[in-house]
Amino acid sequence: MTASDPLVTMIVPGRDIAPFAPAAIASLRAQTEPRWRAVLVDDGSTDATGSVFAEAADADARFTVIRHPASRGLGAARNAALELVDTPYLGFLDGDDELTPTALARLTDTLAETGSDFVAGAYVRSRPHHDTYVAGRVQPWVAAATDPERRRTTILQHPNASANIVAWSKLSRTGFWDDLRFPEGVAYEDQIVAQLMYTRARTFDVIPDIVVHWRIRADGTSITQGKAQLPVLRDYLAALRGGIHVLRDAGASAAVTARLDLIIAMDVPPLLEIAVTHDDPAYAAEVDAFLDELRDLPEYADSSPDPTLAAALSW
Repeated sequence: MTASDPLVTMIVPGRDIAPFAPAAIASLRAQTEPRWRAVLVDDGSTDATGSVFAEAADADARFTVIRHPASRGLGAARNAALELVDTPYLGFLDGDDELTPTALARLTDTLAETGSDFVAGAYVRSRPHHDTYVAGRVQPWVAAATDPERRRTTILQHPNASANIVAWSKLSRTGFWDDLRFPEGVAYEDQIVAQLMYTRARTFDVIPDIVVHWRIRADGTSITQGKAQLPVLRDYLAALRGGIHVLRDAGASAAVTARLDLIIAMDVPPLLEIAVTHDDPAYAAEVDAFLDELRDLPEYADSSPDPTLAAALSW
């Protein structure tokens, strides 16, 4: 590998994100580490997303475009791009989010120094404010997962890392993904994969640097803003269950307790609130069954959720 060879491939999927994709693309071009490639995956968009991606590839040879004629979902879009990666490192950026300018430099430098399988950074939510989006503060559970910096750690040594469940705050050695792929046809596909990363890694690193601004769309159309829909709820609960099972199977009991603390404090209250007024009684039944499952876990007795955390969701 020469000094000018591409160092990292970023996988950037998106569907109907034409208003936001230019900012994601610009955030890649603004990186202080220029040795990147990006695979832009247009997952069956019905708006101008495909054109935005194509224009980026025409203007900058570091971009490659994959187009799915019909939507196959975020997991399938990421998996398709994984087949094209031939750089030492890989990462993910959703097409409606933005990298901070030094993100790739900081992440790749850390892995080069430590030899770990992956590194996870902090992130903040970017919320609508008048006619723009404004980044908020690092939320407490993100800070607990990433601050202070830890090098060559494990999930047994750092159970709070399990709170960082998103794909796009991490950069990995490409070989780490040889037998790892995202589930397809479901929402919240990255939660189980994140826990598999923690439990499979020889070691991983965490850094407190903010590496991504995660956009909370003003129109409420992102997957994470659709939990009142029963099919989305089912995928959501399946992801939470699956992540817990991965940690339990690995013997990471403290990480299970850490996840329970957050799920009970932050995930459950909004679902209970929706259930009260939901017109389908199956919604409340699904939530109640999930709560019963949590109470049956041995780690539940050790759980001590912080009731003040829910307020941080508005940051």
